[in-house]
Amino acid sequence: MTMRKAPAPTSARRAAVLLATTGIAVALPAAAGAATPTPSPGAATISKAGTSFLTAAGISPGQPVRVGASVGDYLYWSFTAAAGDTHHVAATVSLPAAASRKGDSTWTVEVFDGLRRRQACVAGAQTPVASKSAATVELDCELRQVRSWAEPWSGDPLPGTYYVRLSGIELPEQELGLPIEVSLLVGVESDGDTRPEGGDLKEPLVPAVDPGKVLVDDPTASTPDPAAAGDDEGWFDWVRWPSLSSRWYWTIGGGILAAVAGVVGFALTRPRQRVS
Repeated sequence: MTMRKAPAPTSARRAAVLLATTGIAVALPAAAGAATPTPSPGAATISKAGTSFLTAAGISPGQPVRVGASVGDYLYWSFTAAAGDTHHVAATVSLPAAASRKGDSTWTVEVFDGLRRRQACVAGAQTPVASKSAATVELDCELRQVRSWAEPWSGDPLPGTYYVRLSGIELPEQELGLPIEVSLLVGVESDGDTRPEGGDLKEPLVPAVDPGKVLVDDPTASTPDPAAAGDDEGWFDWVRWPSLSSRWYWTIGGGILAAVAGVVGFALTRPRQRVS
């Protein structure tokens, strides 16, 4: 029995396969890319940044940021997001002169929501590596669309305050303290659907910005007077019983056992009197 060989593909078929493969390879990076945000006309440039979540400098989408810093600094900004918005954070770090650099460096831009939960980037170079000879390094992070509500266990983005943190995560120790310049811009796109899932968030995730200050829901409400409470709670009210925990039970049980052991030990070791 003679076996036949499969016919060789024609040149046209080869060209079609090559074109399809190349088209797929080109289409994938294009789909993964994110549009660069543009500043809003007439927006004032912000020239400051915070050093923590509590001191983050407030910015608006479309408002450019240009600030001087040092290698090793953690820079924080905050902005407000509404349901239906999709934000894109773009940053450029102007690095020190190549003569003063000692090696490659890795930079990162991170975004956190009002509960300090780190939000995932769906596109962009979030953690690029800058070579020793590079003059600048560009960072990008496109966030997911802000939802109007989410399950308590999920980490979906919700309306409220968001924080941007830019820092270097792998830096040569000799470069710490060298001057840099950071340019940052937050862009926003909205499809107009503020309630994409048909739900509604009760209150935006905006943390308290005055640490140590007592927050009162209704300043005009008077504090209830303990003496004005009724007497229907029983004659036992004047006793303030502590909430007993397992430590109390172990302490009481240990004291009882120690007392019993002392009595038994004294009974066994006391001298017996002789009867004459």
